[in-house]
Amino acid sequence: MYVKGSNIKASREVNSRLASLLLTRMLPLLSNGSGSESSADVRTSKVRAHWILLLMKILQPGLQTAPQKPALCPLLITTSQTACSCETLVSSLVREQNRGTVEAMVRRQRPRRLACLALMAVLLADLLALSDTLAVMSVDLGSESMKVAIVKPGVPMEIVLNKESRRKTPVTVTLKENERFFGDSAASMAIKNPKATLRYFQHLLGKQENNPHVALYRARFPEHELGFDPQRQTVYFQISPQLQFSPEEVLSMLLNYSRSLAEDFAEQPIKDAVITVPAFFNQAERRAVLQAARMAGLKVLQLINDNTATALSYGVFRRKDINTTAQNIMFYDMGSGSTVCTIVTYQTVKTKDAGLQPQLQIRGVGFDRTLGGLEMELRLREHLAGLFNEQRKGQGTKDVRENPRAMAKLLREANRLKTVLSANADHMAQIEGLMDDVDFKAKVTRAEFEELCADLFERVPRPVQQALQSAQMNLDEIEQVILVGGATRVPKVQEVLLKAVGKEELGKNINADEAAAMGAVYQAAALSKAFKVKPFVVRDAVIYPILVEFTREVEEEPGVRSLKHNKRVLFSRMGPYPQRKVITFNRYSHDFNFHINYGDLGFLGPEDLRVFGSQNLTTVKLKGVGESFKKYPDYESKGIKAHFNLDESGVLSLDRVESVFETLVEDSPEEESTLTKLGNTISSLFGGGSTPDTKENGTDTVQEEEEGPAEGSKDEPGEQAELKEEAEARAEDTSPPPPSEPKGDAAPEGEKATEKDSGEKPEAQPSEKGEVGSEGVPPAPEEGKKQKPARKQKMVEEIGVELVVLDLPDLPEDELAHSAQKLQDLTLRDLEKQEREKAANSLEAFIFETQDKLYQSEYQEVSTEEQREDISGRLSATSTWLEDEGFGATTVMLKEKLAELKKLCQGLFFRVEERKKWPERLSALDNLLNHSSMFLKGARLIPEMDQIFTEVEMTTLEKVINETWAWKNATVAEQAKLPATEKPVLLSKDIEAKMMALDREVQYLLNKAKFAKPRPRPKDKNGTRAEPPLNASTSDQGEKVIPPPGQTEDAKPVSEPEKETRSESADSEPLELGGPGAESEQKEQPTGQKRTLKNDEL
Repeated sequence: MYVKGSNIKASREVNSRLASLLLTRMLPLLSNGSGSESSADVRTSKVRAHWILLLMKILQPGLQTAPQKPALCPLLITTSQTACSCETLVSSLVREQNRGTVEAMVRRQRPRRLACLALMAVLLADLLALSDTLAVMSVDLGSESMKVAIVKPGVPMEIVLNKESRRKTPVTVTLKENERFFGDSAASMAIKNPKATLRYFQHLLGKQENNPHVALYRARFPEHELGFDPQRQTVYFQISPQLQFSPEEVLSMLLNYSRSLAEDFAEQPIKDAVITVPAFFNQAERRAVLQAARMAGLKVLQLINDNTATALSYGVFRRKDINTTAQNIMFYDMGSGSTVCTIVTYQTVKTKDAGLQPQLQIRGVGFDRTLGGLEMELRLREHLAGLFNEQRKGQGTKDVRENPRAMAKLLREANRLKTVLSANADHMAQIEGLMDDVDFKAKVTRAEFEELCADLFERVPRPVQQALQSAQMNLDEIEQVILVGGATRVPKVQEVLLKAVGKEELGKNINADEAAAMGAVYQAAALSKAFKVKPFVVRDAVIYPILVEFTREVEEEPGVRSLKHNKRVLFSRMGPYPQRKVITFNRYSHDFNFHINYGDLGFLGPEDLRVFGSQNLTTVKLKGVGESFKKYPDYESKGIKAHFNLDESGVLSLDRVESVFETLVEDSPEEESTLTKLGNTISSLFGGGSTPDTKENGTDTVQEEEEGPAEGSKDEPGEQAELKEEAEARAEDTSPPPPSEPKGDAAPEGEKATEKDSGEKPEAQPSEKGEVGSEGVPPAPEEGKKQKPARKQKMVEEIGVELVVLDLPDLPEDELAHSAQKLQDLTLRDLEKQEREKAANSLEAFIFETQDKLYQSEYQEVSTEEQREDISGRLSATSTWLEDEGFGATTVMLKEKLAELKKLCQGLFFRVEERKKWPERLSALDNLLNHSSMFLKGARLIPEMDQIFTEVEMTTLEKVINETWAWKNATVAEQAKLPATEKPVLLSKDIEAKMMALDREVQYLLNKAKFAKPRPRPKDKNGTRAEPPLNASTSDQGEKVIPPPGQTEDAKPVSEPEKETRSESADSEPLELGGPGAESEQKEQPTGQKRTLKNDEL
């Protein structure tokens, strides 16, 4: 970037222009990185302040010399002293830029420094661009409502408010032909259009058409028409012949809406998210959620179980209470659609990276998929429908259950009634115009409600028993039971649960609605690279075990071969995840298949097994096994290794399948020099031979490369496959991970290091069998070559894999892209509609506001009657057009109408605004003129020997002051002669320009005084020092300097000690940022300008 050439002056000019252009582009970026409103600048003020100060520090070394005009260097020091905010700093930078001094300032820099500055500025621009996308979000997807939380710089863990300023948003979507509604707006549409309003659609995720939950959904919400997808054997919502959406697409719409809420709240784009899912979700259901997030364009950092998120939130806010003693806490979460009971163990563990840190471990989980508040509301709705039919019995009317709108009203009333009965013994249910304009009113007691849900309350203890059984614990080991979820507020639920757990009381010291969202957003911040949080180790548990099944031929008797079915558990029940595992198939030399299925699900009841769906996950077909064996015929096979990964989201994947071969390779012997032979002989005589430890160290690394004890498995006919856990980076594991498998001819790093050491040391090497000779026996003299030990060479061949999904096929990539595009088109249509509504509202609001202003005195004062009549007529005509034709008008037409009206009223509004600004601007100008005059008068009173300002500088300031006074008096007088209805000649922008010019001259002199060095005092003719100042200390006045022998006092002025001068200059120098250029700046100071007097002697 540095321009070379013979013309140094031209080179400097080119580099100056380059740096000037770069600074001109950087300053707007620093002042407002995204181009948004001023409120958006505050969101990353700390980040921007850091990079601004860093950029200014880079600029400072070349700007330290005294400038002819105010530059960036004094601005930096002023900012450092006062510790002003980032907004003040940015405005100061922009003001300096407007003065036109940036280019002149940069031209004084050296060309080499300018090239480095340009490179650094480009890097800073990239970092500043990244700082605008630091926020992450979490979505707690409940059955009835969702909570969204964000973390961004300066805002730690905050719940997002929706458009209605509520912290909880209904999980409801209304889909029409030309518009969509979400949240509270969609919930209100459920009464008007129940068929197009979708709720509780998460219950259909990952379910095939024959699943009992699909039939249950049809029974609960008969107004929805569910179509059948023959390709995936799933269902979709048939809103109309033209509108049909799968449950994944509906969920994607809701996730996109939640992201829009988070972005509006954070005032910046967000892509990274952590989404909560029920702990009982299987692989198909989890993949469905991930596909929905892909359609919405979200990057899912993790699918976290809602019970784990709740436990994490509880532990984060009680970090100080966690110690090395294990604490077992039970969380009982009854929401709207399901119930989950979780046993969590909290304790501190020693981690490899962060030392002693708190950890939560999921020990046991029990659940009920259909036990929740929704089922209670449906029971109440059925009860209210029966009461309404009894009231109208004999009137020949149809059943209220056949009217979808009436049933939607009853369900809403049942929800309200359940909430009220939790605090009251009875309540009156009433609905106006339930059906056929007939009002409904009935009294319901808590006893009736508990009788309706008696069988549901009997199911409350079952998840507790399942959790204890899976954790292999009893109730005595549980320290506390904490309630989570909205349905736990029902008194009968608490009564039954308290009796089941046998505790004195139930814990209610957690936010039952927001705990999962807060825990999930903490995990999102921990997973994001933009934030650093205190470590909290999370060990989740596998609910459904996963195993591998395969069939092989065995020879039980000579000549008799049969097929044998084998099962190997990959991930056991309640085992921790995430983790990776490797399974090795030892006795296959041709292509074969194996199956990945769920393990023992005996802990599920018959009905739960039906809801669970297919127990077969995937069939894996391997291709290329036989070819790999033909490729390496001379190598020993170490088996076919399949690498599995159960990631943080609980989703299983097959990373790769490899065929591993191994052989022994002997390196060619190398001749030893005479000096080496002599050294080996002497070393052997003094006991310097090889030791058994050398052999052990040399072979341990090779053994670690093996995936498993393959040789041992061959001896056992029943064991044909083996598992090995890969080194997973768990917080509690302090052992280093095993080395990865090198491919090709490369040897492991440990082997290379061992060979290097053995080559440098003249020691006897052990034999291949591991036998080590006696220490004191030297090698035979006739051996002139050094024999290196044989090493193992590993070859890895990738095996082709074909996966056949058995539980629920994923959407093909083309269909996934089509769904994403369809949803994006709907989003664009909604944005266009919002833009049109915004334009129409703006036009209507402008008409009403302007018509009202025409009758205000301040507007009548600056306008004539004809002008007001013209404006009023145009406003009335536009209002009539908006009422008659505005419904079909486009956004462009509405904006054009608004622009025409604003142009018509521009002169009127300008005159009013200018008159409002005059008093404040003129008062500020008068104050500045008075202070500037006082400053000039004081500057002229400085004695000549102490004067730091030149006559030209003071004359220039005096000229600016006089010109400003003259301009102000003349313009005010001219404005007084003009009528109020004419365009004013006294403009606020001109006043501000005059103030800026005057302030620039004053600030220049102030900055010069700040950096000026006092001149040394000359001695008088009698050889005595000048009179000390009046404010000097008595100790300074009493000092007497005795010259050395042989030297008169007239020989040389006496200067103060250097140490004192340094301390005084350090006290008087302003605070500067430390950096690599600080020392060079000090060295560039001329030595002749060292201070020898104190500040108060000026």
